[in-house]
Amino acid sequence: MIHEILPVGMLQCNCSIFGDEASREAIVVDPGDNIPEIQAVLRRHGLTVKAIVITHAHIDHIGGAKQLKSITGAPVYMNAADQELYDHLDVQANWLGMPDPGKTDIDVNVRDGDTLRLGTADFHVLHTPGHTQGSLCLFIPAEGKLAAGDTLFRDSIGRTDLPGGNSRQILSSIKTRLLTLPEETLVIPGHGPNTTIAREKEMNPFLG
Repeated sequence: MIHEILPVGMLQCNCSIFGDEASREAIVVDPGDNIPEIQAVLRRHGLTVKAIVITHAHIDHIGGAKQLKSITGAPVYMNAADQELYDHLDVQANWLGMPDPGKTDIDVNVRDGDTLRLGTADFHVLHTPGHTQGSLCLFIPAEGKLAAGDTLFRDSIGRTDLPGGNSRQILSSIKTRLLTLPEETLVIPGHGPNTTIAREKEMNPFLG
C-alpha cells in the first residue's frame, strides 16, 4: 500500500495519504491544510480520493476538509461527538490568529467498530475519547499501522486542557484500546515522529 505522511499547516499536523496500488483509490486522514501539496501527492501516484477521515475536529486536523472535499467530491468521515467543536471552527481560527477556512457538511458519522476498506485492507475505527470527545484512531492490521490522531504520541499523550478534553478518559482510551494492539504496530501520531506500541508501553512517562 502507498502511504505518505505530509506535515501540514502551522502546527505541522501529520496528514496521512493511503493509496491502493490496484484500484488507485485513496483515503486521506486529517487534511488540516496545504491542500495543493496533498493534491500533488495524489497526482504523483495517480490516486482518487474515496474518503476523507478526520481523527478529531481541531482546526489543524480538519481545516482543509472543505477545500479537499470541494476538489475531490469525497465524503468526510468524523465522529459526531466532535460536531460542536467543528461548529466553532471560526473560534479556533481566531485563537491561532489565522483565517477561518470554512466548514463543510460531515457526510458520515463514523463510530467505534466501523470499518473502511481500501483495496484489500480494512481500516478499523477505534473511538478514543479524551483529547476530544469524538477522537478516533484508525487501525490497519494488514499494514501493522495505527493512525493515532492526537491521542497517543511518541513519549507523550494528547493534551486534555482544551474544550472536550478529559485526562482520565484519554488514559483509559489508550490503555484499553491502543496498548492492547500488537506491540509491533507502527503508530503515526497527529504530530511528530512515529513510534510503536511496544515503545510507548515501555518508555511513555504518562502511561506508567
